Amino acid sequence: MINVSHLSFEYPKQKTKAIDDISFDIDKGEIFGFLGPSGAGKTTTQRLLIGLLRGYDGSVKILGKERRVWQQNIFEHMGVAFDFPNLYLKLSARENLNLISSYYEQKGQSVDELLERVGLLKDADKKVEGYSKGMKMRLNFIRSLLHNPDLLFLDEPTSGLDPVNAQLIKNMIIELKDQGKTIFLTTHNMTVADQLCDRVAFINEGQLSVVERPETLKRTHGKPIVTLTYLEGIREKNKEFLMHGLGENADFLTLLKEKTITSIHSGETTLEDIFIKLTGRSLK
Repeated sequence: MINVSHLSFEYPKQKTKAIDDISFDIDKGEIFGFLGPSGAGKTTTQRLLIGLLRGYDGSVKILGKERRVWQQNIFEHMGVAFDFPNLYLKLSARENLNLISSYYEQKGQSVDELLERVGLLKDADKKVEGYSKGMKMRLNFIRSLLHNPDLLFLDEPTSGLDPVNAQLIKNMIIELKDQGKTIFLTTHNMTVADQLCDRVAFINEGQLSVVERPETLKRTHGKPIVTLTYLEGIREKNKEFLMHGLGENADFLTLLKEKTITSIHSGETTLEDIFIKLTGRSLK
């Protein structure tokens, strides 16, 4: 679906490249997480793929065709939801969606079905200027689905949402993947990336440091230990054991049989810890 080879881009009057010789591929039906802190190059890369920025070096192929030679018809195949919703504030939610839908030849779910999915149907005829940020984010998300695109670009799709609505959007993203949609997801939220992405790419200062499956990264960079917390009288104590041979470890088995266990934790690391380890930067 997407093939990026030796992509570089430099903004005018800037001394350093915003994107510096990056390469990656994205397969059909994959959720690909593009992760990094603000200013790392996430948005620039996304804008290059979408076509909002031109004049790049290297190659960007979308659906097998070089991005710079695509015409406007490429937008029949892609849906975009930016972090900052760009909506017509004086129009209602239904009017916004009907207007955007009229731009496309291909149609997907009905406007009312999409509004119902994200809990906005009862507010469908209210002007968007009166919506909260979370409501605007949900409207912005379903706007990208109106024409049933094969390729989706989602920028911080759960930003500004409460836990219930964030989970609703994540569930919809997984459903889209199950339908065979390909999703390019940019975020600095490593928890969302870990929950949703088949593979992730870490970008920092315009360069990629790794492209890998989240579970592979955590297994590679985590500690192969288990920490057992148990009661000794009224106090809690911790003891670490190597995972290898754990089932035959006499001390471990004795504690399980003879002590009150309060918790068992593996030494699995987080994507954020791995990002800091590989790039030396936090995601803030």
